[in-house]
Amino acid sequence: MSSSEDDRSTPPAGDGAGDWYVDDRCTNCDVARQLAPGLIEEIDGRSEVVRQPQGAVEEGQLHAVAFACPTRSVRRKGGRVAAELDPFPLRLDDAVSLCGHNARQTAGANAYLLRRPGGTQVMVDTPRFSEELAVRFLADGAVTDVLLTHRDHAAHGRRYADRFGARLWIHEGDLEAAPDADRVLRGIEPTEVAPGVVAHPLPGHTLGSVLYVADERYCFSGDSFFWSRELGDIEVAESVTWYSITELAASLARTAGGLRFSWLLPGHGDRRHLPEAEMGRRMRELTARTQTLKPRPVDFTAVRW
Repeated sequence: MSSSEDDRSTPPAGDGAGDWYVDDRCTNCDVARQLAPGLIEEIDGRSEVVRQPQGAVEEGQLHAVAFACPTRSVRRKGGRVAAELDPFPLRLDDAVSLCGHNARQTAGANAYLLRRPGGTQVMVDTPRFSEELAVRFLADGAVTDVLLTHRDHAAHGRRYADRFGARLWIHEGDLEAAPDADRVLRGIEPTEVAPGVVAHPLPGHTLGSVLYVADERYCFSGDSFFWSRELGDIEVAESVTWYSITELAASLARTAGGLRFSWLLPGHGDRRHLPEAEMGRRMRELTARTQTLKPRPVDFTAVRW
């Protein structure tokens, strides 16, 4: 971090409420609120610490936030959080880990590692690149494929694929974001990209948006849909659908009925684990709601996280 960044990351003047704070580089990407709900909330268009942690579990949540925040805006007074407290990759269950270290170049999107039978892994979207992180990710097994959900999350994809000796995947609709991809998905038909991992092209958020479903259990939805804390339901990011909300509605109508999963793992917004039947019901309801939506101007502040 440069000295100018350090200057801008000092605590607010007169703030005596506690050790943890959010500095003025916050871009309101929602990562902190996903990892530390109840401790960090949105206030006036940015994340703020609303309560200091109590106990080891809550301290751990803020340690995770400190290493996930793409602008490193969540900090402790007196200096950086010690590197040995970095929990990433953070296991969500026995097969999926959250990469953390969200990148500015992907607007703070989440990335995941999916463990496969035989000890290999697949990366879905990308965290910021560093050699230290690459070594850490490889500790659980070789990474064979880097799967990009769409153009907004393509940063660092080539670097990670080259470092891992992995294949880089993207859909032809967003190919200009990764023109040197090793594998290009085409059309709208499902494609198996690795054993048990199926790509479902879902144009809407972007022309080349794709979601990946693994083992009929894990749905990596990119920015096509997410779990909304405000609504307590699956939702589309209507106000930041870059290509066409009408096309997204058509994609869901064509695809959602055939999806089977119990874990929703989006690029932005909350994750959720529910019984498969309930996910199916909620996806049918989302599909019906999306049919009623009309195009609207892009407005980041209108996303109902």
